[in-house]
Amino acid sequence: MKKMKNWLLTGLFFMIVSTVFSQGKVTGTITDGTGSLPGANVLIKGSSAATSTDFDGKFTIESSTSTGEIVISYLGYQSQTVKFTVNGSTNLGTIVLASNSNELSEIVVKSTVVDIAKDRKTPVAVSTIKAAEIQEKLGNQELPEILKSTPSVYVTKSGGGFGDSRINIRGFSQNNIAVMVNGMPVNDMENGAVYWSNWAGLSDVTSALQVQRGLGSSKLAIASVGGTMNYVTKASDLKQGGTVGTSLGNDNYFKSNVSYNTGKLESGFSASILYSHTQGDGYVDGTKFNGDNYYIGLGYTTKNDKHDFQLTITGAPQWHDQRSTFITIAQYQKYGSVDDPNIKYNSDWGYKNGQSFNMTRNYYHKPIVSLNWDYKINETSKLSTVAYVSFGRGGGSRAAGGIRGLNYNNDAFRTADGLIDYDKIVAYNSGQPITINGTSYTRLTNGASGQFQNSVSTGRTGAGTATSPYVYNNTSGISQISSVNSHNWYGAIVNFDKKFSDHLTWDLGIDVRGYKGIHYQNVNNLLGADSYIDNLDTNNPNRVLTGTYSTYPAWNVFKSTDSEQKINFYNDGDVRWYGGFTQLEYSNDNLTVFVQGALSQQGFKRVDYFKYLSSNPLSSTDYENILGGNVKGGANYNINDQHNVYFNTGYYSKQPFFNAVYPNNASLVNGNLTNEKIFGLEAGYGFRSRIFNATVNVYRTSWKDRYQRSNDGDASNPGGYYDFSGITEIHSGIEFEGNAKVTDKLKINGMFSIGDWKYDGTSTSNRYDSANNPIGGGTTTTLYLDGVKVGDAAQLTAAVGATYEILTRFNIDANYNYNDKLYAAISPGNFTSATNRGSLQLPSYGLVDAGLSYKWLVGKQKSNSVGFRLNVNNVFDYTYIAEAKTNFFAADYPTQPTYKGISTNNQVYFGFGRTWNFSLRYDF
Repeated sequence: MKKMKNWLLTGLFFMIVSTVFSQGKVTGTITDGTGSLPGANVLIKGSSAATSTDFDGKFTIESSTSTGEIVISYLGYQSQTVKFTVNGSTNLGTIVLASNSNELSEIVVKSTVVDIAKDRKTPVAVSTIKAAEIQEKLGNQELPEILKSTPSVYVTKSGGGFGDSRINIRGFSQNNIAVMVNGMPVNDMENGAVYWSNWAGLSDVTSALQVQRGLGSSKLAIASVGGTMNYVTKASDLKQGGTVGTSLGNDNYFKSNVSYNTGKLESGFSASILYSHTQGDGYVDGTKFNGDNYYIGLGYTTKNDKHDFQLTITGAPQWHDQRSTFITIAQYQKYGSVDDPNIKYNSDWGYKNGQSFNMTRNYYHKPIVSLNWDYKINETSKLSTVAYVSFGRGGGSRAAGGIRGLNYNNDAFRTADGLIDYDKIVAYNSGQPITINGTSYTRLTNGASGQFQNSVSTGRTGAGTATSPYVYNNTSGISQISSVNSHNWYGAIVNFDKKFSDHLTWDLGIDVRGYKGIHYQNVNNLLGADSYIDNLDTNNPNRVLTGTYSTYPAWNVFKSTDSEQKINFYNDGDVRWYGGFTQLEYSNDNLTVFVQGALSQQGFKRVDYFKYLSSNPLSSTDYENILGGNVKGGANYNINDQHNVYFNTGYYSKQPFFNAVYPNNASLVNGNLTNEKIFGLEAGYGFRSRIFNATVNVYRTSWKDRYQRSNDGDASNPGGYYDFSGITEIHSGIEFEGNAKVTDKLKINGMFSIGDWKYDGTSTSNRYDSANNPIGGGTTTTLYLDGVKVGDAAQLTAAVGATYEILTRFNIDANYNYNDKLYAAISPGNFTSATNRGSLQLPSYGLVDAGLSYKWLVGKQKSNSVGFRLNVNNVFDYTYIAEAKTNFFAADYPTQPTYKGISTNNQVYFGFGRTWNFSLRYDF
């Protein structure tokens, strides 16, 4: 018995020893193939043991068994299960998570069309925002606003309508920032514009957004004067699964979305679909909106991996009411108070027959179809191609005409609370008596037709009589009309990539595009009148029209518009682009050097159906072909694992926009036509360590012979504009961006940038009304701009933010953004004298944003998640001026009041006050 007892004790001892020794630590590093993934979730399957990776992607987890499996998950990446055996401790080494929707590596590998800058290799100033951050922090903001903590970036909501935001980089407007989606340039080919409302769904399908400030790394001959924004969308071959989400916010904001991915099937096929819907009342009064977003991705990879095809179809039909009229600070105060102006006030909306009605609305549908084909010819050669087509349909509505010489937004047509009394306008248009400034007026019908007829003029000669009918050049009534800006766009980019050795790579490619812009106006609402008379069609004068057309987006973009009754103007802008590019890059572990060159020929043709008789040769011009291009070069040197330095330089000869080739909407080529010249220099230093990363950049960009058109903010010239030519600007500055891991749970990020952006020398200006008639007899005015600060963007920006993990996967974060040296946009009339006061500097401001998020792992393997997120922007509800269109100095109006030191005569847009949104998302 004693012997058996000893054997039992011995066996039990060995079991205990075995158990003790089987317990141990499992360690490893989680990356995405290009960098570490801090915050990735690591758990031992079938147990409660779980942890997260640190700042460097490293983890340590205790195992109570000798063998098992760890499950690694990270939002936007495919979860991965790794087997382990441990006896004391074991290191699993580096584990690479495959891209799901949150990184660039997969697309970079597949396509050489998408020019993505790589850390410590590509010699450009770059910031990358990944999908997880976009999904968490964007909330109900506009897509460009996710970049507001990026150096030298200034983002405003402009009038505040859905998708009406704008972005500046290094003081350059978005018309001169190249926006790319999967390698496709998407800036309007006539004017370089980007309308974010047309891309409202892009945030749902973006894998990562990379901003390259300055000349950038794109091989194309694109006009990246200020920088390049690269949007990389999700691929079809994601992990099988999907997402269901919803979001609520201020002012009845509501968004819902659903998506599903098949994963890559054994046959090589894959599919991904997404649909989302967004609606709300808008923070600004009278800015309701409604939008949808659809995305279909289809993929096929051959079994030998030589060919990869990705077909993408996406679009975002939307409509949104706008605040398009700039008003003075005094008007915001009038409908608020002197100390608390009503920053939500919108002078464009009111009620019609008891229903909310806004004269200004944007409506558009711009579906894009693209096919990416990547062909691995052999181990050293690759061909990447993207072919795309886009059909944009829609426009923007506004008011036309007037009553007794008064526009629709005159105080004579306002209620006591500042809203437009549209019922009063309808009453006059339909012949009912109304009172204007104490006098009663009744409109009479046109003597010949017996109808109440509207027209485009403001009606400055009275109401007419039955026997003396209207003179349609001088009287009107008020209508709602739209300026339609549709287009058909085709393009293809082909890039051949050849590796001569492990270190030397050569790229050669072509870029071909064709574009037809279709421009005309039509009537949306006669507001009580019977018809509309148009005498601006030279081929068919004095047409009496009754057709009205919707201000909602057309889902069917192939529907013919030939039968629509068009008014005021009707023309096409045809642009064709032929480009070629090449790049040679040398790269080893420490040194990367590249030189790149590109040429492009743009042809501009104008077809006018109204202004000229069809027999006139000017009714259809020949193509005006203009040659342009660029050359760039740079180098990055990694001194060691921590330090790197880089330098780049480049020169652009940039073709002018369409309205510079054919100014004043006429078919005569500009006699002073010249390319814009951009020369850039940039240098930078990077530091990387386990706890701190930082980048410092310095830059200088000169921009000569710039042509610009801007809206006239003067209320006496509604719809008017200015043309500028001969502008020279110099933009220089310094930028800092960094992040640090203070503790395992606390991370801090920050940035600082200061620029010196100013005009150099003089330029010229011409002023036009909404009908393109020159004001002031067509005299060219000299503008004395030498040394004047460039406006519309803050020249000093700073941000600091922190994220703290309260509990596992339960984080709180906050960010403070500061903007200073913000100047108003140029008002040409203020610079006709050499003794002008310069640009008006607006008050500086700082805003705090904060958020709270939690990710709950669910499912048998904890590979699914439910995410909660609360965002609060402008936490302290600070009132600030985001932009101004006038340069009125308080010293010029000594007897008038000021607001924060600014003359209340200035026309401005205030930024939004406090906003919030709460989202719930299930990933499976």
